[in-house]
Amino acid sequence: MKIGVVGCGGRMGQMLVREILSTPGCGLAGGTERDGGPLVGRDVAEIAGLEPAGVLATDDPVALFAAADAVIDFTSPAATERHAALAAQSRTVLVIGTTGLSPAQQANIAAAATHTAIIQSPNMSVGVNLLLGLVERVAATLGPDYDIDILEMHHRRKVDAPSGTALGLGRAAAAGRGVALEDVWCKVRDGHPGARPVGEIGFATMRGGDVIGDHTVCFAGDGERVELTHKASGRQIYAKGAVRAALWAGGRVPGLYSMRDVLGI
Repeated sequence: MKIGVVGCGGRMGQMLVREILSTPGCGLAGGTERDGGPLVGRDVAEIAGLEPAGVLATDDPVALFAAADAVIDFTSPAATERHAALAAQSRTVLVIGTTGLSPAQQANIAAAATHTAIIQSPNMSVGVNLLLGLVERVAATLGPDYDIDILEMHHRRKVDAPSGTALGLGRAAAAGRGVALEDVWCKVRDGHPGARPVGEIGFATMRGGDVIGDHTVCFAGDGERVELTHKASGRQIYAKGAVRAALWAGGRVPGLYSMRDVLGI
């Protein structure tokens, strides 16, 4: 499978390039960078710290989507929205790891998925997606007598909060209870918010240092507390999951899939 990377010069982009080139059955279709950026025209593999592969970075995503069987996108919400439209036009598999999309942007991605296979997940880690399944099951089993809070911490440069993974965990907990997360979430507590409403799902956000990603879901009941935690010690887990998703999607019918589909969870 020929796989391309948009934003190939970023930290995740470079990891994705290295993962593609080290995975059997994969070939590097190319990579893009921003218009006129300093990496345009350089060898994509060389940018990632590898021996040159004869594939040069461009600022033309249209050409990349035309040349690739699949494209992996860990960029920004606005860019991902544009890339989804290109994937729909070229019928190219798109793997999305971008978080922080607006409802309108998400709706446009869902529309693009009627034309091609799109795999989207707030976190591409195998461990986190196993955690999503566990959270949904535990929430369904324990019921509303247990209060749910989700604590997440990331490095100081992360721009969205709560993290996409934290929101995904909240949606898993809400699904276990048969409710919509937007109807029960509390993203911020400040001042005197009063007693906690029954069924509320709360979020707490921490930012600092170089933390890659820590997430804990706490189920607090009378007399006991259950905590489910995932801590990432390296970003390579996200690259591995994304390449695995691209390979899985080859030949799939159009649709919006998740990593839970990829993993059969």
